[in-house]
Amino acid sequence: MEKKILVIGIAGGTGSGKTTLMNNLIREFSGVVTVLSHDNYYKRHDELTYEERCRLNYDEPAALETDLMARHLDILRRGGEIDCPVYDFTVHNRSDETIRISPEKVIIVEGILIFENKELRDLMDIKVFVDTDADVRLCRRIVRDVRERGRTLESVVDQYQTTVKPMHEQYVEPSKKYADIIIPEGGRNMVALDMITGRIRRHLEEA
Repeated sequence: MEKKILVIGIAGGTGSGKTTLMNNLIREFSGVVTVLSHDNYYKRHDELTYEERCRLNYDEPAALETDLMARHLDILRRGGEIDCPVYDFTVHNRSDETIRISPEKVIIVEGILIFENKELRDLMDIKVFVDTDADVRLCRRIVRDVRERGRTLESVVDQYQTTVKPMHEQYVEPSKKYADIIIPEGGRNMVALDMITGRIRRHLEEA
């Protein structure tokens, strides 16, 4: 008998709290959650120098190989395994490595632009949009990119002003209309977290 798989999409702007929400769910349901991140599907650009790759717009839909992600998610939903690409943010390029991913009873799909694409969106059972104030999101992004991705403060702020903010307004914010649930303040919203965990528990009891 084919096992039932619940697909939860978590979208929202950069630094909105998507990862916090996702990590809370992973801790709560350890061992039964598979994560598929849109970040791993940034396109490969071996033909460009590092300096040229630094100047690319990474916050528009064209920067990502979303059609491949949709195919991979469809395979996982059907119970198959995939070789997920790995993206290296320190060099702004996809690495030569892949990660073998197997489906669990719950699949979490996360990324800022996952609701922008209809093919990907239609593969999700529950769509959650994490809605957080822009100033808070910028501060979180600065801390993350400087600490974890080896970026300078100046480069993070410049990228935010030139591509992140305008692309958020053009693509991310409008995609909020596709959400089933809108969560203010992300993973720190315990009421919303309880609602989602309750839905997952019901799914696991039925699966």
